[in-house]
Amino acid sequence: MVLDSFQEVDQWMKLLARKGVRELDIANLNQRYQLPSYIFSCQKLRKLKLDNCIFKPPLQFEGFLDLEELELKNIVFGKDLNGTQISLPGLKNLYLNSCTYVYNFNIKAEKLEILYLGLCVDATLLLRLLPHAINSLSHLCLLSFHSDLNQLHGALCLVRNSPNLERLCMLHAGFMKEHEVVPALDQMPSPTCLDFTLNQLRIVGIECLEGSMIELFFIKLLLAHSPSLEMLYIITSETSNPQKRYNLAKDIMRFPCASPKAQVICLDPEPKKSSDWLSFLLVMLKIVWC
Repeated sequence: MVLDSFQEVDQWMKLLARKGVRELDIANLNQRYQLPSYIFSCQKLRKLKLDNCIFKPPLQFEGFLDLEELELKNIVFGKDLNGTQISLPGLKNLYLNSCTYVYNFNIKAEKLEILYLGLCVDATLLLRLLPHAINSLSHLCLLSFHSDLNQLHGALCLVRNSPNLERLCMLHAGFMKEHEVVPALDQMPSPTCLDFTLNQLRIVGIECLEGSMIELFFIKLLLAHSPSLEMLYIITSETSNPQKRYNLAKDIMRFPCASPKAQVICLDPEPKKSSDWLSFLLVMLKIVWC
């Protein structure tokens, strides 16, 4: 839609709500569309995809009972959502991309299997997104997950609360750029902060590694707490020189590893026609789209 007025769209939504719509895809290319209240009465929804909308359900809204897949892009979550839990008992796939006020989106989704999180500027408050363990979550993809210690804490929370996580993908990682302030040692999390063994984690892929203290700390924790790890793929940042990439790979190889069969493969940022690169790309695609 490219509209300035949504009166007709509201009427369409009202009709769909009465007809028991099962799949709904709203993509708005102009000003944000505030979803009308009757959208939230569509209890037969199985798949909901929203782009450039305002998500502000009525106070009496409790959740979508049959929803299995939820994709939200460029969504602003209303402040009135703060503290109100939304029940999504059948949700398996959740995609959040470029959303604002994510911390207002308090959901209960015990069957969640795949979580895709990208470009959510306030993802520092992820601790409230997954306050409890989700045993069914097996795939986790974090897109453009880079910034500071708050995002590190968020990543640790997501990993810790996913005891059956099998594949972890971090695209365009770069937690801390070289020109940013390096955190003081007393600000870093304790090495024992990940007090849960990631028994199912087998494959990890990290792209655009800068080599910051925060990044290396996160990798060190993963290696130390993943006894079933088979492969750790790492692509270093294009801005790093060959000597820095070599030293970075050497440091990572020295980290203690809980898995006797783990392979750490550090790839050059420049694309090459190699089996390692092909394997890495296939792993990334499998993590993201499976």
